Amino acid sequence: MTDLQMGLIGLGGAAVIGVLGYNKWQEHKHRKLAEQLLNVRQADVLLDESPPGGASADDYAGVDGGAEAANPGAGGGARSAGSGHERVEPLLRVEPAQDDGAYEASAPFAEDSARVAPAFLSPREAPVAGRSASPQAVPGRPDDAPANAGGQAAPLYLLSPMIDYIAAIEVAEPAAAYRIREGQRAALVRIGKAVNWIGYNEDSREWEPILEDSDNAYRHIRAGLQLVDRKGPVRDGDLSVFHVALLDLATELMGVAELPLREPALQAAAQLDEFCAGVDIQIGVNVISQGQVFPGTKLRALAESAGMVIDADGRFARCDDEGNVLYVLINQETKGFSSESMRTMTTHGVTFLLDVPRVANGDRVLTQMVELARRFAEALHGALVDDNRRPLSESAIEPIRRQVVQYQTAMAHRQLPAGGPLALRLFS
Repeated sequence: MTDLQMGLIGLGGAAVIGVLGYNKWQEHKHRKLAEQLLNVRQADVLLDESPPGGASADDYAGVDGGAEAANPGAGGGARSAGSGHERVEPLLRVEPAQDDGAYEASAPFAEDSARVAPAFLSPREAPVAGRSASPQAVPGRPDDAPANAGGQAAPLYLLSPMIDYIAAIEVAEPAAAYRIREGQRAALVRIGKAVNWIGYNEDSREWEPILEDSDNAYRHIRAGLQLVDRKGPVRDGDLSVFHVALLDLATELMGVAELPLREPALQAAAQLDEFCAGVDIQIGVNVISQGQVFPGTKLRALAESAGMVIDADGRFARCDDEGNVLYVLINQETKGFSSESMRTMTTHGVTFLLDVPRVANGDRVLTQMVELARRFAEALHGALVDDNRRPLSESAIEPIRRQVVQYQTAMAHRQLPAGGPLALRLFS
């Protein structure tokens, strides 16, 4: 063996030792940071809470027999894709997805059955504590943050363990909002589900959305991947991307991340999607011409007199006092409504559409919508019909009204009230 070979072997050995030493130093550095931040287990929304009221993963599957009770009739129902033109014909009884009782997970995200009051649920909603942690034991943390957040509840539209896979990141030094949002954007943009961010504002002692243009910085960060929407449940691949991205983000911010177990989250997502599919219906009421077409100018006058306005999707929308959409009016022909086109357009029919999961008090709203549709039919000399072009009488509407009540009762039982913030996120 030559001197050159011996020298190369020596250099290689030194390089290996150097790499191992550097890795050991990095491991020691991060271990010290982790011990500083997490030397005492915090009560957190991440792993320590169950959904409000102690609901578990198996509760997503149905309500007293699931959505079956909401619709005893026969017929093959399918979940709506959310398109304004995909609706359930009002005389058709839609059979929701059946609950086979296949899922029996005790909780969506936690390993043990003990629960601690979540960070952003009010004390009234908090489950009974099963573990305790001393907030003062974590250096630099406010006395009431983030374990109990001063008793302040964050709005459910921000994050909820019922419908979100929530990651927790704790950092020693406050991280700017733009760094948090930009850190793993390239990875997270590949995910097909919404990702919501909140941070604990230590000045206001409240959880708040982390906005990209905000000047605030946060040490306590939560990111939630929505488990279900109208496209279906979260995929294992998306959950994996989210999992890795949040761990990498924690490393970038010199912090520590905690994430729930993936398999229970996937199971809870499947069960929640099954329940949502069983109550996801839209009810359409049609007004069609009986010879003469409907002029756009008259349609607009009737709609605006009823308090309806044209939205960005080319529909007339009727909203409540808080701006929530109650029902919409769509053109049965391909062209949508616009302020410019209404002057010259004509149509052979329009449809009033009620999105049942997204509207509170659906039975009352249905009654209002049908009454308005009747007024349109009279004013336009048209006919009020179902999707099979059969006359729509009050006797035909009544069973549909009862079904709406049953569907929305099932949603309320699952703590997903129709028209509430969680329902608006799920059925989007």
